[in-house]
Formats: sequence, structure tokens, C-alpha cells
Amino acid sequence: MAVTSVQAPVVMTSGEFDERLGPSLKRLRLSKKLLERVAGVMERRWWSEGTSFDDAAVEAGGKALAEAGIEPGEIGLLINTSVTRRNLEPSVASKIHHDLGLPSSAMNFDVANACLGFVNGMTLAANMIDSGQIKYALVVAGEDAQPTQETTFRRLNAEDSTREDYLREFATLTLGSGAAAAVIGPADAHPGAHRIVGGVSRAGTEHHKLCVGGPSGMYTDTKGLLDNGLELVVDAWDEAHQAGWNWKTMDRYVTHQVSNSYTNAIIKAVGLVRDRVPITFPKWGNVGPASLPMTLSQEAKTLKPGDRVLCMGVGSGLNTAMLELAW
Repeated sequence: MAVTSVQAPVVMTSGEFDERLGPSLKRLRLSKKLLERVAGVMERRWWSEGTSFDDAAVEAGGKALAEAGIEPGEIGLLINTSVTRRNLEPSVASKIHHDLGLPSSAMNFDVANACLGFVNGMTLAANMIDSGQIKYALVVAGEDAQPTQETTFRRLNAEDSTREDYLREFATLTLGSGAAAAVIGPADAHPGAHRIVGGVSRAGTEHHKLCVGGPSGMYTDTKGLLDNGLELVVDAWDEAHQAGWNWKTMDRYVTHQVSNSYTNAIIKAVGLVRDRVPITFPKWGNVGPASLPMTLSQEAKTLKPGDRVLCMGVGSGLNTAMLELAW
């Protein structure tokens, strides 16, 4: 398995966001620096003009193929896991498939599951490889937060916006842009490569209304999402250990990147070793499903052969997934 990422080049600080929202923050008597103090997000990134999220996914995919030493013609499956899309059909995967020059024999489709899409895509690809349907798979995600955030600025700066509107859309302001990709292949053909060991997932779909997003914005019950998401994580963690998994002494815990409160709550709830939990949201924001693999790609530089890595996160729905990797 090879994991790569592409960072969007345009840095947008939370201070700049506060300036854009200055009129409404003053009118609503809301403090500046809430994004920094409450969420811990100092900056996030946007793409340069003329670069699209799927172009970035293509770039990440090309980097992953090169790093893995796999030719495009060897890919039997492409899964795009982006939340971002410009149209309902065709799939985002179809453009990425074409631009990467993948063969017509390569299946290609989108898997959408909010911030868990990439982990779900990896699991699906691994299962298809194990069943003998394909030999190599490419999983990608490219996200673009700018259009949604520009729309949110306009709505929150309207004269009739309220404090409740700001709080419901606060999470939208923490989003960022970026892209990631992973090549997955058969373990027996690459005995020295990183390996997907397995994991668990759990659903709490009674909470599907807590975070609802679309092209025009994302509306979140922040407290409800944290409380119920945390309960789901703890239940999944406990059930996994009862089933024989042992994740209490992993070398690295790569979590979906959201905010200070989310990260601190998960560390405390399941007893993670804090210095083994890498943090990227202060500089990247929440990059949706690309967030976790981007963080994993960054950590790859310091991981050693034999290290055990647990990928874990919660996505709106609610769903949680935990996936162990052997580095």
C-alpha cells in the first residue's frame, strides 16, 4: 500500500475569515478568534484559481502510482471518495479514470460516506483484492471547501442572520481543501509493503440529521455530533476489544481531523497515548474524507517497518470506522 497527498497552495487564515465576517460578528456580538480558540483551526487551504478538486485527485493518484511502482494499466479498480462534486452524474471517478489513463477494464465509481469515505474505500478495495476480483486498486479523494465557504460568508453577513445561524454553520468555516490517494495491492506479491490488517465499523444512523451538508452549506448540531459520535466510538472500541482486537498500544493513531474538542474527547474516552496522535487540523482544517489519508501520508515519513497504525474516525450519518495497518 502507498499513500500520498496534495496540499492546496492558498493559505486562508482564521484571522482572514474573521475579517470577512467582521460585520456580522460585530452585529451579533460574537468574539473574533472563535475558530482559533474553540476549534483550534488557525488556517485552512484553498486551491489556486484554475485548479479543481478532481484535478488535485488526479495529481494525488499519479503520485501514489509512482510511489507504489504500479503502472496505470495494472489498476483494476478506481474508487473516488470525495464529498465535493460539481454534478450528480457522471461520477467524479469517471474523469479521474480518464485523466489517469486507466484501462477500460478498470471499474470506476464513487463511494460517498461523508468523512469516512476514504477508509470505506480502502476496505472495499482490500476485500475485492482478497476475493480475487482485481489485483490493484486506487482510492482517491479531492476536496474543495471554497465554494461552500464563500456562500456561507454571504449568508452569515446578511442583515437577518442570527447567532444561531452562525453556530449552526460554524463547522463549515473549519473546512479545508486537499487531496489524497492510496494504491492497494495483494500482500503476497509485496511481502515488505504496508498491510491492511482489518478493523470494525459501527453505525448510529438515528443521528443522521445532526450534520447535513450540501453545495449551499453545512448545518451542524456541534454538541450533538460530538456527544453521540463519541458514544459510537467508545461502543465500537469496546466491542472490537471484546472480539479480540488489541489497539491499546498502537505506535500511531491517525484520526479524522476535526477540532480540538473532538480530538481531546476521543483521546480521553478510549485512553489513547496523546503523543501518538498526530494533529493536522490547525493548518489544514477538516479536509473531509481526504483528512485522514493526508495525515497518514505526512506520518509515513516517521513510521518504521513493523509499526502498528490505527486509522479511526467518525462521519456524519453517524458512522464510525477503525482500520488497523501494519507498516
